[in-house]
Amino acid sequence: MGEYHIIGGRRLSGEIAVHGSKNAILPILAACVLNAGESRLTNCPNISDTLHTIDILKEIGCTVKCEGSTITVNSAMADRFEVSENLVRKMRSSIIFLGSLLTRFGAAKVSYPGGCVLGLRPIDQHLKGLRMLGATINDAHGFLNCTATRLAGTDISLDFPSVGATQNIILAATLAEGTTIINNAAKEPEIVELTTFLNAMGADITGAGESTIKIRGVNRLHDAEHRIMPDRIVAGTYLTAAAMTRGDITLTNVSDINLRPVIAKLTEAGCTINTKGGKIRLIAPPKLNAIQLKTQPHPGFPTDLQPQFAAMLSVADGISIIEETVFEARNKHVPELCRMGANILQVNNMRTSIIEGVPYLNGSNVISHDLRGGAALILAGLAADGKTIVNPSSHVTRGYESIEADLRSLGATIIHTT
Repeated sequence: MGEYHIIGGRRLSGEIAVHGSKNAILPILAACVLNAGESRLTNCPNISDTLHTIDILKEIGCTVKCEGSTITVNSAMADRFEVSENLVRKMRSSIIFLGSLLTRFGAAKVSYPGGCVLGLRPIDQHLKGLRMLGATINDAHGFLNCTATRLAGTDISLDFPSVGATQNIILAATLAEGTTIINNAAKEPEIVELTTFLNAMGADITGAGESTIKIRGVNRLHDAEHRIMPDRIVAGTYLTAAAMTRGDITLTNVSDINLRPVIAKLTEAGCTINTKGGKIRLIAPPKLNAIQLKTQPHPGFPTDLQPQFAAMLSVADGISIIEETVFEARNKHVPELCRMGANILQVNNMRTSIIEGVPYLNGSNVISHDLRGGAALILAGLAADGKTIVNPSSHVTRGYESIEADLRSLGATIIHTT
């Protein structure tokens, strides 16, 4: 397993482009199964989760061609509806293939998904939606066996605005008979991105980005081309890195609209942020202010940036409070930050962090337990006194394309060993 070696104390400055979105490309790759034809995707992130998803596509019979940041998928010859357990267990988002395989083949068989261990992450809303569309789902020996003679549109009300469940239902309903309405749907930008791609293939979907989404089933889809949106979590990570290193950076290939809750909190912490023409510039103050934040489904503050903010607030002036409301086991990075000298008290079953800022962190050997926690520890290393080693690197490479190269281009001292 690889490691990140970081020498802290370097101020970040310069300009960097943000790569394509991890959370957008994975459901879009699953959607490529639906048209039984060719899909061309540009601005694709070269991350391990993308590669794992491509492996799934190949396993079910698709032809996939990768050229730089462009991926071309031809699903015309796809002929399998079962995904092997070893591929599904590599990442939780592989569950998104349930909807597309069921729609294309009338059957799907996948194991329960793996990925980052962030506590209970039930898929009951996925299964509820698919069953309401007409699927029969049996759970046996850790596998989900789904069949459907014909999916039919219906009204579905989600108990929670789950991103994955919303996406799975959209994929299943796109070719279903009749109209499907999803109430209490997730509003994340990645939902809008998926429906934009499906509509480009000939789907009829409206309301994405709102709490009610309407999918009018169509008979067939056609070939399409689509550019993947910038990764808002990667953008937020780099802005946070600049903030805690007293930096001055500019991001390109980025949308400030999707980062409004993050920009608001960075501004509250004392940063100066300018947005114009697809660019975001952040100028950090000499000392950050303590703030309070609470994670929420979009358009609230994203849970995927909570660990990075915890690292940043560890060196802010005053006492900050972070309340995690999405994942009950999100805070595995906290003991590692404390190993580096952070002063963090966890209450409310470890879901609320009370952070008293310290003057500086100390370089240490720390363990990455998940994707965003690993990114937070890298950020802590950038601001620490001395050398920090973050291992394993395998979690971070799931969602960041050469994070070490990006940070080096901004002046950081960091290497990735494999």
